[in-house]
Amino acid sequence: MSNENDSDTAYIFVGADRSQLLAVPVLEHSIKRHTSMNIKLRSMDDVVLPDPKDIRQGKRTGFSFTRFAIPQLMGYKGRAIYLDADMLVFRDFRELWNLPFNSAKIIIQEELPDQAQHQSKPGALKKRVKQCSVMLLDCEALSGWDPVKIIAGLDGQYTYQDLLYDMCILDESEINYGVPFEWNSLEHYEANKTGLIHWTDMNTQPWVYVNNPTGYLFLEEVRIMLENGSMTMSQIENEVNLGYVRPSIIQELKDAGAGPVRPVTPEQVKRYEAMDSAAGFVKHKAVYEAARARSAAVKAYEAKLAKEKGPAAAVAHAASTGILGTLGSLKRRIMG
Repeated sequence: MSNENDSDTAYIFVGADRSQLLAVPVLEHSIKRHTSMNIKLRSMDDVVLPDPKDIRQGKRTGFSFTRFAIPQLMGYKGRAIYLDADMLVFRDFRELWNLPFNSAKIIIQEELPDQAQHQSKPGALKKRVKQCSVMLLDCEALSGWDPVKIIAGLDGQYTYQDLLYDMCILDESEINYGVPFEWNSLEHYEANKTGLIHWTDMNTQPWVYVNNPTGYLFLEEVRIMLENGSMTMSQIENEVNLGYVRPSIIQELKDAGAGPVRPVTPEQVKRYEAMDSAAGFVKHKAVYEAARARSAAVKAYEAKLAKEKGPAAAVAHAASTGILGTLGSLKRRIMG
């Protein structure tokens, strides 16, 4: 990079929606607790971007496309890093921040090891794929990234999956698969090894689900924050009242006392789940309502297209999307 920012300051952009705003400061606290770097972290829940005209290629979360705005937000200077909100850090962030680009424009996750592919936890994917949820960006090298134009490309140039999973807007030579698994450890934790855990399975994220095997790590970070005053119980209670956090988390923190928080016992699981059930808590209610609304809108959109354009247009569209899908699948096979 020809124009680095302050090498001892990490510029972190976190993808989040309203339902995850408790997780963002917990992530930030965990980063700062394990490094002497200056940390400048911004939640991207307030970044407003357009949707593609083809709603079938629309965002799946409130922050799906925000990562493409990072170079612009950085003034196309220096390096930055994108993280999802549902993460926690255990090692010095310098290790991740200082990964070399080696002439690439972004650095994303390496091939996943076997332990990431064998998940028996409820809600886990049968097979996980490499992710761009931890992504270092050379913002000067990405001076061609205009998020509005990138989103517009979803109207016929490429699909959502091609963009978000394959980074099809970059050549393979511009992508460095150099983020080690321990710095995007999907639902997996090893003491003294894991640098960053990623609770990627929404249904079992610790703030909405009692029985996550690694959920105690999140609760312990929150307990430390309550102890040092960087978070208050009233903040947690507010998120509970809004329906974004399970009610039992308050009792679990009280039961932990001076800590450290330990994995829950079967008896505790039963008791905490009963609390959440009695309170009528529904995990990620707003997120899933939005997903159902999107699904209905897509069906209505497709029905409208079929009615307006007729069978011939529908066949032509199927052929074009088939070509796009084939190209995306081919690239994924080449990538491994």
